[in-house]
Amino acid sequence: MDTYTHGHAEPVLQSHRWRTAENSAGYLLPHLRPGVDLLDVGCGPGTITADLARRVAPGRVVGLDVAAPLDEARAVAERAGVAVEFVVGDVYALEAADDSFDVVHAHQVLQHLTDPVAALREMARVCRPGGVVAVRDVDYATFTWFPRDRGLDRWLEVYYGVARANDAEPDAGRRLLSWAHAAGLRDVVASTSSWCYATPGEREWWGASWAGRATASSFAEQATAYGLATPDDLEQIAAAWRRWGAADDGWLSMTHGELLIRV
Repeated sequence: MDTYTHGHAEPVLQSHRWRTAENSAGYLLPHLRPGVDLLDVGCGPGTITADLARRVAPGRVVGLDVAAPLDEARAVAERAGVAVEFVVGDVYALEAADDSFDVVHAHQVLQHLTDPVAALREMARVCRPGGVVAVRDVDYATFTWFPRDRGLDRWLEVYYGVARANDAEPDAGRRLLSWAHAAGLRDVVASTSSWCYATPGEREWWGASWAGRATASSFAEQATAYGLATPDDLEQIAAAWRRWGAADDGWLSMTHGELLIRV
């Protein structure tokens, strides 16, 4: 069983709820049409899933995750007025027949897996010929911010340590193409896009999210369990995120790798 570095604590879900098809799957949207059957792997609280379902209705949409927060995802879909089936599942062993979906989508999933190549093969297995597998993952080495703060430098150091201890890959974005090729998938279009947080509201939201994660999340628990940080270290990291969030000229950006894989 792979270990999810972030976990599902409230500060994590706070950031996941912000995600939409527009800000997280824009590279996929031109390839959607009504009636498409879609599988969303690692759907989380379902905000992206519901947006995708709206675009492919009346196609069948399934949102899959290993556990929580599927109840929240169901509520999101209900409020959006879209039909989505949310299920617990394993990306390495999808409970779907070959050629079951026209689109198989995964956002910020491969970076947390111990075997992303096997996951891509399985996603391609359930995708129909002529369909598309769409994956997007951040590359943590592209995180850049202003003003500089040693506390945030320390945060990134600890994050790398936790992710690597979980046999995961925080710099997944740059590796997506190589993983697709290793999975035997060659009809691939690669792209990038970024998130940038610079308004007062964005800084307050993102800074508060990571301040909370630094002290009250699976990431914090793993950092201390692996001997990578003390509780005092994590409090200082949280304080650094709060400083950044309060900075009038605060700015942060990160780049994501994206793949559209024709099956």
